[in-house]
Amino acid sequence: MSIQFKALPTEAVRALQRGGPDAYGHPPEQRISDGDGVPCRHCMTNVAAGEAYLIVAYRPFPKLQPYAETGPIFLHAEECARAAEGDELPQMLASSDYIVRGYGRDDRIVYGSGAVTPTGDIAARADTLFERDDIAYIHVRSSRNNCYQCRIERA
Repeated sequence: MSIQFKALPTEAVRALQRGGPDAYGHPPEQRISDGDGVPCRHCMTNVAAGEAYLIVAYRPFPKLQPYAETGPIFLHAEECARAAEGDELPQMLASSDYIVRGYGRDDRIVYGSGAVTPTGDIAARADTLFERDDIAYIHVRSSRNNCYQCRIERA
């Protein structure tokens, strides 16, 4: 099966980069990167040392419901190009492992689908999850802090 890693939509990111409110209605917080562990969820690369980045509350779900997790993410403060969709592991996924978890068409967690997965096995885990009819899409999340990284869809 073929998969696509998907970055955040440009329209949503541009609104935040222009000072629009985050998922909690707050303006983005701006910081300067030390070059370590600041992955931009739009271009899916790390923010380089000395570059400005934003911290925002983000909810990668279309509406509020009990499973609509909201949490912190990082974005370049300046406009960046959206990462191309494809089956290659995004550069920003540099940790040793991540939570890979399936969601149904109702945007709720599919119980039993989540697992802490070694980074090099994420694509294979996604292929396995997509063999199930009840999995509509997958989130890749930090295994230590549960922060949203990116979405995986069937190609």
